[in-house]
Amino acid sequence: MKNNIFISKRQNATQSSLTLDSRVIATGFTNDGQDVPLEGHVGSLTSTNNFINFCLTSLDVPITNGVQISTGSCNPAPIGALPSVDKMPSIKFISPRNGDTVSAGQSFTMSLAVQKLSQGVFTSFNKNFLSAPQQLDSQGLVQGYYAVVIDQLFDSHQISPTDPQNDNVYWRPILQKVVNGIVTVDITKGLPPGSYRVTSTAYAMNHQPVFAPVEQHGFFGDVVYVSLSFHSSNFALISGLLYSSMLLLVLLLPVL
Repeated sequence: MKNNIFISKRQNATQSSLTLDSRVIATGFTNDGQDVPLEGHVGSLTSTNNFINFCLTSLDVPITNGVQISTGSCNPAPIGALPSVDKMPSIKFISPRNGDTVSAGQSFTMSLAVQKLSQGVFTSFNKNFLSAPQQLDSQGLVQGYYAVVIDQLFDSHQISPTDPQNDNVYWRPILQKVVNGIVTVDITKGLPPGSYRVTSTAYAMNHQPVFAPVEQHGFFGDVVYVSLSFHSSNFALISGLLYSSMLLLVLLLPVL
């Protein structure tokens, strides 16, 4: 018991120390990757101290400091723990499906099949934005959450890039626990008629996109393109009302 207390105190001391421990220095960071130059490759920035003072090279911008700064910032938090390749997250939309038409102006539910994320772990995005490294749970899964984003398009055939600042009409984290491999999110206010791109991806608990252990891997998220319009039943109702009104007008014309 005493040994455990000693180890715990020693670990706490290393995490509060302002001195870089030599045991965590990444010696590979001193290599710019150009020992054997390859076409299209550029030399990497190098460091002998794990880039601990990197943000001193960007004194014209503030430290991120856990806050979302729209004008830009420099974040000193390290990337953190990376999962093994067999524990990378994945997402697939169940509903809506690609090409679906959804009723405009009405609430609807999105369902996603998900796997291999310690889901529903979410820190304050006002105080803890990118303020801590990516962390794994006891099973080796990234601790974090899924989020859905809806961007409005000009039309369903749009090929020009969207504007991340202005085209986003909906963003929401999914904080509920996974039930039978599925999570859902309710779009309660509905959206106006139009064409939309709906995406979902996995985030670590401090709101950074999940970092992978290897460069080449499948996409962690999913995307579907949907249209919102008046539902066919609503259209039929409106058409019926218009027809009835026109018929009534025709019948009343002789009287008028």
